[in-house]
This record gives sequence, C-alpha cells and structure tokens, in this order.
Amino acid sequence: MKRRRTVRESASIEPPPEYYVAGAEPPDAAQRTLILDWVVSRRIASGWRVESRSGSQVVLVRGQPVNHVLHAFLTVFSCLVWGIVWAGVALVNRVERVALTVDAQGRIVTVRAP
Repeated sequence: MKRRRTVRESASIEPPPEYYVAGAEPPDAAQRTLILDWVVSRRIASGWRVESRSGSQVVLVRGQPVNHVLHAFLTVFSCLVWGIVWAGVALVNRVERVALTVDAQGRIVTVRAP
C-alpha cells in the first residue's frame, strides 16, 4: 500500500532569507507585506483558505461547517437512520481559524482562534 504524502503542519513559517537581512534594519511595510504573502501562500498550499485580509494581518480558515438543515431533512426522511451519519459528521468535522500577523521585526505571530 502506498503512503500518502502529507504536508507537515510544523513546517517553518519564517520567510526565506532573501526577503530581508536578519539583524539589519527592520523590514519596511512593503517587505512585511511580501513576508505575509509568502506565508499565506504556503498555508493555502496546505489546505487553508483566506477569510479576511488587512495590510499586516490575515485570518485563515480550514474545514467546513456542518449543514445541519440538510442533515435534519435527511434524518426525517430516512426514518432517523441518517442521524447516525449526522452525529458522526458533527463530531469529526471541525473548523479551525488562525490569525497571522507580521510584527515590526518581520516575524510571523500566530494566534489560534476558536
């Protein structure tokens, strides 16, 4: 059986060294925007999507909310059999949110949201 390649969640989100020189003067607003764009593109490649964006902050989301109306409809018309599937989907399916911010030194600050 083949192993599926998965994207490592713990991959470094620090920008590549050519974006700015570490230890030199802090990056300006344009460089911080490039750093944030690079990190966001890496997160998008691993399955996240952009929920909102400002100059130095991005909120990313992964997962889909459960459509409870559809599952309720299917449960009623299947004589409650679909309720087992609905319960499983409701327990397993999670929506994750992450806010990424670039500070004045060019470092990425990650805040996990509920």
